[in-house]
Amino acid sequence: MAKNRVIFVCQQCGAQQARWAGRCPECQEWNSLVEERQEAEPKSGRPVYAPTEATPITEIQPVDAPRINSGIAEFDRILGGGAVLGSAILIGGDPGIGKSTLLLQAAAKIAADGLRVLYVTAEESLLQTKLRAERLGVATPQLLLLAETSVERILREVERVEPQMLIIDSIQMVFLPELPTAPGSVGQVRESAARLIAHAKQRGHPMFLVGHVTKDGAIAGPRTLEHMVDTVLYFEGDRHHAFRLLRAVKNRFGPTNEIGVFEMTREGLAEVANPSRLFLGDRNEGATGSVVVPCMEGTRALLVEVQALLSTARYGSPERKVTGVDYARACVLMAVLERRAGLQLVGQDVFVNVAGGVEVDEPAADLAVACAMASSFQEFPIARDTIVVGEVGLGGEVRGVSQLESRLREAAKLGFRHAFIPADSGSLPAVPKELKLHPVKTLAECLDKLR
Repeated sequence: MAKNRVIFVCQQCGAQQARWAGRCPECQEWNSLVEERQEAEPKSGRPVYAPTEATPITEIQPVDAPRINSGIAEFDRILGGGAVLGSAILIGGDPGIGKSTLLLQAAAKIAADGLRVLYVTAEESLLQTKLRAERLGVATPQLLLLAETSVERILREVERVEPQMLIIDSIQMVFLPELPTAPGSVGQVRESAARLIAHAKQRGHPMFLVGHVTKDGAIAGPRTLEHMVDTVLYFEGDRHHAFRLLRAVKNRFGPTNEIGVFEMTREGLAEVANPSRLFLGDRNEGATGSVVVPCMEGTRALLVEVQALLSTARYGSPERKVTGVDYARACVLMAVLERRAGLQLVGQDVFVNVAGGVEVDEPAADLAVACAMASSFQEFPIARDTIVVGEVGLGGEVRGVSQLESRLREAAKLGFRHAFIPADSGSLPAVPKELKLHPVKTLAECLDKLR
């Protein structure tokens, strides 16, 4: 690349072009192209694998990838049993959500087992990190701290101390000196991550990268960053509430869409062994507009409470406020309730919420959302020991859902005794006998049986 060449790079997809444009030609995002001046061809940080010969797939013998356990069961379960040696793991989330806290706790537990961990703090001083570690009670001699932002100096220190695990907090703050752009720019984030990932795979130690997020909730920097790493985790939750959800959206060495539930305490993040009981602990007896639905988060069945409140609109157009479920889907269910169940919701303010800050994005929650709205509108309470699950079609029919047995077993374990399920669910031999099943074909039939 010639010296003093100016290019324009898309902040969303990383596409490069010679001229500025208002819209990226690759990802069609508006106002995402930023100017970068590169003086020389940077050193390639991408891994270079030794040449080999093509091998028939039938002759390849599978092996178990060695892993390092963090000592935090929820964290290890999301990773698929621990951090794989040589893997790169990206953790994103809002500021203050608990990313650094979780990694510092995990690093201390790994160091307490005799493994050397290097924690690179690019945003805080050594004293600030030390004070946080003392508050969490996680100080141990095998946990090494380094306050540095230069990738070259970080890698020299890695060569010197030879850690078994490396943590970079955060990837937007480190930089390569040969690139003239500022830390956090598209080119710096991409090339710095490539250099660190290549070194981690060469040395064979797992590496955690902390990433900032944009206003839309995506990890800042080029989207290619998520393709470069092996695992992408997102921290979700409200900073003003104690509960945090750690969700795996990509994992080359384990299941995706797994979640781990944590609670923020004075001593740091604590694991929640039974999140279903936690989310349902504050339910009011006999309250209308409250329904429990078993949702699947990865391989785990999670029981959450769907709440709805309907009241006559007094001022202008009715309000529609939805939290925790898809707004468009909630509007569709309101239309189905009007046309297929005879409920007149035109002049009603409608508020829908999923308790505990959980996001429910699967169709299996349709029937519960619709029943919660009907319960509030017609003021009939749904029994406390009842769960409702099923997808609702535009014709008002109740359709089947996946992994129904796992959902019902979790409900029975928490003391639920009645389950309204789709009629075409077939035989369910693994469901406990104490859980009585109520198959329903339509939304109207389900409401009649619940009243």
